[in-house]
Amino acid sequence: MKVSAAREIESFLKDHEEEMIIFLKKLVTSESPSRDPDSQTEILQILKNAFESLDFYTFIVPGRKTGGFLYARPKQHRKGQPIQLMIGHCDTVWGKNTLEQMPILDSEERLSGPGIFDMKAGLVQMIFAIKALKELQLESPLSPVILINSDEEIGSFESTNTIARIARIAKRAFILEPPLGLEGKLKTGRKGIGKFTIKVKGKPAHAGLNPEMGVSAIVELSYHIQQLFSLNDFEKGITVNVGMIQGGSSANVIAEESQAVVDVRVHNMDDALFIENKILNLKPKHTGTSLQIEGGFGRPPMERTARNQRLWTLAKHIGQSMHLELEEVTAGGGSDGNTTSLYTATLDGLGTVGDGAHARHDFIFKEKFIERTTLLAMLLSAKDIEGETKVESKKITA
Repeated sequence: MKVSAAREIESFLKDHEEEMIIFLKKLVTSESPSRDPDSQTEILQILKNAFESLDFYTFIVPGRKTGGFLYARPKQHRKGQPIQLMIGHCDTVWGKNTLEQMPILDSEERLSGPGIFDMKAGLVQMIFAIKALKELQLESPLSPVILINSDEEIGSFESTNTIARIARIAKRAFILEPPLGLEGKLKTGRKGIGKFTIKVKGKPAHAGLNPEMGVSAIVELSYHIQQLFSLNDFEKGITVNVGMIQGGSSANVIAEESQAVVDVRVHNMDDALFIENKILNLKPKHTGTSLQIEGGFGRPPMERTARNQRLWTLAKHIGQSMHLELEEVTAGGGSDGNTTSLYTATLDGLGTVGDGAHARHDFIFKEKFIERTTLLAMLLSAKDIEGETKVESKKITA
């Protein structure tokens, strides 16, 4: 490991820190809520221009119901050179005009504003990590390919297929989601997320005149809610939550219809298949009712596979060379890393340390902005040979 490479990168980034902060503020000012596709046009174009300035070939794939996604790769990609994938998202949970009540605040220690932590800081890290390697002429053994989507916060339902296709041919994937906690823990595992809708059909009747003629869809649903909660196994990390219910038409009518929406989280595919089978095979309890069950696991678990752990070991060794003691963690929420992990070594949570994802105190620590961008650049430059970490520091050859 050549410690000098990390020092070169860190020094370069410190010289460009103000430029990084200005660009981050520009991205935050370009508000981009997930469910407003038109809002994504500006920020995707800003990012497209930034990668083109680094001599990347870029194009924006328009979405059908979303803002689409940006794809970028170096124009000087050598034929046959393996690739490494970097993924981020430009959409946020914040609606338009949030900046009026939640303006960007720039203090000595923190930079705050809607979407800074999750995850516009990570997008800036991508750009300036590549910029540092390019300007310092540090060679990347793997060609960096970029995908930035605008639908991650709503399940990546339009971009997942493309992410999977690229991940299949990538040697590794780096996900620029924020790390976990103020310690900045990297995410080496994520729970899989399933969503199911259970619709119950009963038989309506007047609750006062002839209740015995009806069969309540609400009573039927209440039985299944108890069965669903019995599937929770906190020791194994299985959570089954009936988070939404509705039903009935009036207090004096035996309910003809009812519905529940169920959230499921698991650590591994075996548990995912087990719970999915249990839910999809629920049977009516009361005569005269019927069930319609839809759903499944939209995000499979990101498991701590051997290849994922090798990539984590690589990051840990690089961190030690930077006097940075990294920690790993399994997160309860999902990301596009859940998808890439099915096909290639994946490391998640490489964004900037801070707090407040989806919360009003959304912020990053400014001192960590340089640190985590340096770490990313070092990872992009690293060659992992059966656990041995090596960083090349030589001129790029065409």
